[in-house]
Amino acid sequence: MSAPEQTPGARYAPALEAPRSPYRRTRSTRTNWELYGWLFMRMSGLALIVLVFGHLFVNLMTGEGIHQVDWGFVAGKWASPFWQTWDLLMLWLAMLHGANGVRTVINDYAERDGTRFWLKMALYLATLVVIVVGTLVIFTFDPCSSPAHDFSFCAPADEVPTVSD
Repeated sequence: MSAPEQTPGARYAPALEAPRSPYRRTRSTRTNWELYGWLFMRMSGLALIVLVFGHLFVNLMTGEGIHQVDWGFVAGKWASPFWQTWDLLMLWLAMLHGANGVRTVINDYAERDGTRFWLKMALYLATLVVIVVGTLVIFTFDPCSSPAHDFSFCAPADEVPTVSD
């Protein structure tokens, strides 16, 4: 019996080592993004548990419960840099956590490379838009811009500095 003929340029599986030979790990020069994604999911999940349950406790359990949550309540909360940062962290972590999970599902179930590419591009674009718009809303929200709302934390209209010609 002769050995099979080799086609020029064909690739064959590497030879198997002897059963009791020592294991030699080959060093890879590239980073392991899937490991980082897996770690991010665990760490962001723990952080989100604290952020979401803290958010729910403050909004639903303190004061008058759900009846207190209105435009003025949110305006009062976002007047504090602490709550702006809290909600910003919750927004960013939730969006990145969810996008990473959907990216994993796309990698697992999209069979064609082109389909996988366009689904992930749509996911990344949607994630970016929600993060940018949400961040802008959190930091540019000005409850005192409308004179119809008279909140205790807003300065009276006659004390607000204006630019005159």
